[in-house]
Amino acid sequence: METAEKMEIAESKRRPVNQILIDQLMLNMGNISTIIENRGRDIFGKTNLLTIEEISDYTLEFLELFVVLLQADDDIDRNSAEYKALRQYFSTCAQQMQMRGGDLNELVRYIQFLQSVFINGLKQEESISFDDSRQVLLVLASMFSEIVLDVFHFYLSEKERTIQVQQDEIRQTSTPITQIWDGVLTLPIIGTLDSSRTMMIMETLLSRIESERARMIVMDITGVLAIDTQVSHHLVQIVRAVGMMGAEAILTGIRPEVARALTSLNIDLSGVTTRASLSDGLKEAFRRLGITVSAATQT
Repeated sequence: METAEKMEIAESKRRPVNQILIDQLMLNMGNISTIIENRGRDIFGKTNLLTIEEISDYTLEFLELFVVLLQADDDIDRNSAEYKALRQYFSTCAQQMQMRGGDLNELVRYIQFLQSVFINGLKQEESISFDDSRQVLLVLASMFSEIVLDVFHFYLSEKERTIQVQQDEIRQTSTPITQIWDGVLTLPIIGTLDSSRTMMIMETLLSRIESERARMIVMDITGVLAIDTQVSHHLVQIVRAVGMMGAEAILTGIRPEVARALTSLNIDLSGVTTRASLSDGLKEAFRRLGITVSAATQT
């Protein structure tokens, strides 16, 4: 009975985890702020990612958001506005680090250091029981682990977005469509044709055919290194789409090895006009449009 009563008394005296952290912050705010700020200077200041003033501002903002989160409730609610604000703070930090050429490891090391500051504070508090310390450690570990994951997700999503933008730029620059003459467009195709690139070429080409009122499209495939069934199918798709727009396509630059590959694949190009070179294709386009090109006479 006495043991049960002692346990009840201990339970009644146990402080909520949030209150333990709040008390720790209130008693050691100045010291904690200085420790965090100095560490920030070591990590970010030496690499010129942040100025001294920015490091101070970030330190104060973190502590303010952390205190607001702790004061919101006895338990940390991961769906609360306060918790989302703290996570958004670190996402903003990650964005700024990336814009300035910072390394993900630098920010992660800083976040882990923030966690260690509070853990070290617990070790120095003799009045905190083992059970309370364990609860606080679990809360800190869970919260800062989620923040680190947020930072990783941000960096990965930004990296994927950057790669996608670069791929789009490469695809656009690798398939330049040029108006050579009124009603005549050239489309040099370089590299490999996959489904996504074929759709991009078709959309761009058909849009140009409409806007330029083009009647002849000279497609040069000199830069296509290899032809297989899929690539051949994509070429035929583009040619048919051009025809549906009321224009004619001329395929040029078919090298001997490509011709042999098309023959072995039984690809029927009997309905497609082909010429050996781009210049021959342009001559054929001009002929069909009734355009005569002659050398200028010198006087």
